[in-house]
Amino acid sequence: MDRDRIVPEREFPAKERSTGEKVHVIACGAIAREILAVCSQQGLDHIDLNCLPAIWHAYPQKIVPGLENAVAEARAAGFGKIFFAYADCGTGGEIDRLCEREKIARIEGPHCYSFFAGNEAFAAKADEDLLSFFLTDFLARQFEAFVIEPLGLDQHPELKDMYFGNYRKLVYLSQQEDQTLQEKARAAADYLGLVYEYRFTGYGDLTQALRSA
Repeated sequence: MDRDRIVPEREFPAKERSTGEKVHVIACGAIAREILAVCSQQGLDHIDLNCLPAIWHAYPQKIVPGLENAVAEARAAGFGKIFFAYADCGTGGEIDRLCEREKIARIEGPHCYSFFAGNEAFAAKADEDLLSFFLTDFLARQFEAFVIEPLGLDQHPELKDMYFGNYRKLVYLSQQEDQTLQEKARAAADYLGLVYEYRFTGYGDLTQALRSA
């Protein structure tokens, strides 16, 4: 049984919640659980969620073509308002160029680690975290499928030092306080030979981004 629990964040009065036209949110599947939690907490029942494959987190070159297809499908289905629940996510500005072409907004920030931590707070720790490898709740759950296997470490563990030799610590940015996930994250740090650091973030800037959508 999933032992995760939703950590309450500040509730907004009903009059502040959007109740108008449906907004089609095209999201990275790696943050689907968090989007649903925020929508439930904030009463964002106007959001229509479409998640693209979470594994694209490891293959950012697939994200923009996938977004283009999803936008075309959403518009064909009659959605007038579309929002990208993506940061830049390693696309080198390609999502921003798509946003400009299609007049669609996205979550501010370079990646999910930043907006979960809060973009300003994440930037303030940039020097301290220069040699850090990050996990979110999703990556703590899926460390093998989304880190070990894509890098081929299950078949070639000798590559671990090549990929992670320059890192010094693993920072677990936690959206929900869950002991099981903390144990998984600590095990990941041990596997990589990195110092473990835990930071509870909640949903960070994701909440306001979805409300603004």
